[in-house]
Amino acid sequence: MDNSEKMFELADRLKALHVQKKEVEQNLKDINAELEEVDAALAQLMTDTETQNFTRSGTLFCLTSTIRASAMADRKEELFEALRAEGHGGLIYETVNANSLSAFVREQISENDDVLPEWLNGLVNVFEKTTVGVRKATRK
Repeated sequence: MDNSEKMFELADRLKALHVQKKEVEQNLKDINAELEEVDAALAQLMTDTETQNFTRSGTLFCLTSTIRASAMADRKEELFEALRAEGHGGLIYETVNANSLSAFVREQISENDDVLPEWLNGLVNVFEKTTVGVRKATRK
């Protein structure tokens, strides 16, 4: 097999895997949506019938309740201040979006003669990953 045949074979396989991945991701979304629906319906029925738990085919199903909370988007800084004031600042984590950090570092390298600026040296891991982009060819 020559190189061009091998390249075309790998390209066809890569394209097929991208298609398969999209199908699996969509299937997972569909399953998760149905799972939420069925879970909510079963929880409601168990609540209505005052059934705390039951066993079916060797599996225990039990009604559980959890409280979830999230910061109100427009009041996040106020929440952080209140948490710190009440001695709960340890709950607060600062994060940097990985894609934004990568774009920023690329820009900094580009503006510094293709070298990582000294002030970032030792603070970020930088590596280059070469991949093959796959998209539908435009007709001419």
